[in-house]
Amino acid sequence: MQQNDLSDDLIAPGEVWLVGAGPGDPDLLTRKAEKLIAAAQIVFYDALVGPAVLDLIPMGVERVSVGKRSGRHSKDQRTIDEMLVSAALAGKRIVRLKGGDPAIFARATEEIAALRAVGASVRICPGITAASAVAASAGISLSLRGVARRVQFITAHSRRGQALDLDWNALADPACTLAVYMGRDAAPELSQALIKAGLPGATPVLITCDASLPDERRLRTRLDLLPLVASAFAEDRPALILIGEAVAHADATVPAAALEAHPAVL
Repeated sequence: MQQNDLSDDLIAPGEVWLVGAGPGDPDLLTRKAEKLIAAAQIVFYDALVGPAVLDLIPMGVERVSVGKRSGRHSKDQRTIDEMLVSAALAGKRIVRLKGGDPAIFARATEEIAALRAVGASVRICPGITAASAVAASAGISLSLRGVARRVQFITAHSRRGQALDLDWNALADPACTLAVYMGRDAAPELSQALIKAGLPGATPVLITCDASLPDERRLRTRLDLLPLVASAFAEDRPALILIGEAVAHADATVPAAALEAHPAVL
């Protein structure tokens, strides 16, 4: 069987796969994701896709950066939708690489709707989301019998200058683990609002940058101290914040400089 036939078996001409690139470590890709990347003619990828994952794209495959990070959008969502539609109508075999899992805070619905509107086939290959990668690296479980009966995922990204529109009373559940995506800039509001809603200031917090990558950094602190440490520790790097009693025994790797600058660390 020819290579083109193999590719067509995985991705039909004009078909789009939304593929989860995971947290960055290429070894955490699903086997299906790796096969789809190898079968694509064109790959559209986000800024949070790890460089080592991009290295898996074969030579000769067109690469299109549509990188989006908080405050630095190289392409707006409508433009990305239009690019995907154009490639699909041209009969390309398309992979849309998204950091983490395409179904979690990845704007998948807009892209699916745009493609379906023109009759293009679109499918999803799931990936490992950042919260799962952080829990694995820290050696903890997000849920814990008798301690954390449920897990909540939220994004702390909002339009510039606007307060977060969240149900703080529901989020301030001491028997829950709260995973906050894109939470670095919102750390003061998170801390204040959760404490006001009743979550103790001493609630354990774990901040992680670049989960699963060689330069991953983790810092344990507490909810009332979160505003003091988040911005300096995370700087401008992608960060995920876990809040709740289940993270109390996380294996945190704290650089000496961070400890000196922020002695209020658990």
